[in-house]
Amino acid sequence: MALIAAFALTSTAAAAATCGNDASGFNSWKQQFAQEATAAGIGQRGLAALANTSYAQRTINADRNQKSFRYSLDEFMRIRGADTIVAQGRRKIANNPTFYANLEARYGVPASVIVAIHGMETAFGNFMGDSNVLSAITTLAYDCRRSDFFTPHALAALQLVDQGSISANTIGAMHGELGHTQFLPANVIRYGVDGDGNGVVDLTNQTDALYSTANFLRQKGWQPGQGYQEGERNYAVIQQWNAAGVYQKAIAIMAARIAG
Repeated sequence: MALIAAFALTSTAAAAATCGNDASGFNSWKQQFAQEATAAGIGQRGLAALANTSYAQRTINADRNQKSFRYSLDEFMRIRGADTIVAQGRRKIANNPTFYANLEARYGVPASVIVAIHGMETAFGNFMGDSNVLSAITTLAYDCRRSDFFTPHALAALQLVDQGSISANTIGAMHGELGHTQFLPANVIRYGVDGDGNGVVDLTNQTDALYSTANFLRQKGWQPGQGYQEGERNYAVIQQWNAAGVYQKAIAIMAARIAG
């Protein structure tokens, strides 16, 4: 947590590295950002990984075309395969009831909510992305549109490289998210849980990812036993998972259907 505080303190300074809206200034920005990363405590492994990143045009294209914000709820549910997620989610809980009961008992978050998120994010781990995490997250930190938001995540990604949790070649989603439930790097550090007890927080491991997801929601204010549909107390916590209103509503609806 001290390191996260350091990230927060240096993020304003890091934003002074000259942002840009195309690839032309990316290499210059990396050199400036390396100085800020060094000041934030990033070591040689992380700095070497930063030096090897490349401008991720696919990430920028995706960032400029986020269709989820434009769909109606019915369209979104259909396109994302809500019926399939609900059916598969029910089977996952039925096939491993002890695991999900323990997860719910530890964090107070219904297993159906965690399973709905798992299904929505990666189709239960079947597709966790096809982009280089470091190139994606540093591109977004460089890009002027949301540099302030992504700079701490870029620093966190370099710290994860330093500690061996990810590598320069780690693959994730196009906005730099990692693992079964698609955590941004700073959230891995803040909320990541070693669910299987092997001494490593690895969000490509399903147990770690689901425990981390439940921990995220609980730390964000989830109240055990309270409702999570729109207008109920825990819906505000679901809203902190994803900024798209249709996504938030879909999670709540599918979770209720999975729970039966």
